[in-house]
Amino acid sequence: MYAPYVNRIIRLVYEFEEVVVNQRSKTMAENRAKLIFAARKAFAEKGFAASSMDDFTANAGLTRGALYHNFGDKRGLLAAVVEQIDSEMAVHAHEAGADAGGGWPGLLAEGAAYIKLALDPEVQRIVLLDGPAVLGDPSQWPSQSSCLQSTKLTVEMLIALGTVKQIDAEAAARLLSGAALNAALWVAASANPKDVLPKAIEAFYALATGLLNTPPCSRV
Repeated sequence: MYAPYVNRIIRLVYEFEEVVVNQRSKTMAENRAKLIFAARKAFAEKGFAASSMDDFTANAGLTRGALYHNFGDKRGLLAAVVEQIDSEMAVHAHEAGADAGGGWPGLLAEGAAYIKLALDPEVQRIVLLDGPAVLGDPSQWPSQSSCLQSTKLTVEMLIALGTVKQIDAEAAARLLSGAALNAALWVAASANPKDVLPKAIEAFYALATGLLNTPPCSRV
């Protein structure tokens, strides 16, 4: 007799709990985005060491509890900011490669575009200077891993087309990615980044060209 009512009540309870969970997840995502935005601004203007918890929470309109809950500490917040910016750098580089027509020219354009971003003040300070100093080896960052996989796929395609020598695709991708990353780090850390940039790009091109499957010179 009461079974239909009981089942309905149970269903309503489940629906209410689902709404609460969804709302909580939405709020957490919004708080996380606010903190990353505030931290990104503070890190770019002051650097990691000079930025305080109050810089993030006050600008985001949140408490320290929200920061600790989402990121653990200031280092965790920096990691999130670095991942966001580094992912944006990868997208920019990929777009540069597409504009160059893809293939081998695209691969070179991607590397050069990534290196050029070392002149961007935000990228320079947060990703290329504070990032490695606080978070360690950039090649181990999650965002770098996704870049590596993308480069590996491109190299595999170029090997299949005969453009690149028959070598291990992962090894080539790691060397190309590492060359672009270290060139960007060099530019960012140098006393005169604008003077160093063309040298870094020229060297990157020279190193990458060694992978080309050029036919042997004909003998006279």
